[in-house]
Amino acid sequence: VSVAHDRRTTGAVVDDQTIELKLYNALDRGLPPGNHINVTSYNGTVLLSGEAVSAQARQQAETLARGIEPPVREVYNELVIGPPSALSSRSNDTLLTTKVKAALLQINDIPDFDPSRVKVVTEHGVVYLLGLVRPREADAAADVASRVEGVRQVVTLFEYIR
Repeated sequence: VSVAHDRRTTGAVVDDQTIELKLYNALDRGLPPGNHINVTSYNGTVLLSGEAVSAQARQQAETLARGIEPPVREVYNELVIGPPSALSSRSNDTLLTTKVKAALLQINDIPDFDPSRVKVVTEHGVVYLLGLVRPREADAAADVASRVEGVRQVVTLFEYIR
């Protein structure tokens, strides 16, 4: 992440990296084996995506996320209960993420829009968008992402600025 283009403070970027590392460690120690959990932190907002082996493991992951320091401001628990996704599904999600990031480069009618400010996470064909954006930027990013072939749904988890 280039801090020069990021609307988060340098401290927030470091905090997000710290939250992700600490939470991966906590999940590894605190959950039963067999989960496939992705952790994304953006400006103190945590997205949990992937698969949990049980409802209890899903809830425990959220509880662990809420207890991480530096403090987590919000947790979006998008974990699905079930076995870990197949490698082919994960590969497809990686491809979709790349396609969405490329599509965001086409947004050139909004002054000061920088596609690198939009964090893209894909799980099971569902694209999650995070970032510190203006409402017009959010609408444009969601619209462009929704038009990418293979995207089943777009979920916006943006934090709005003026």
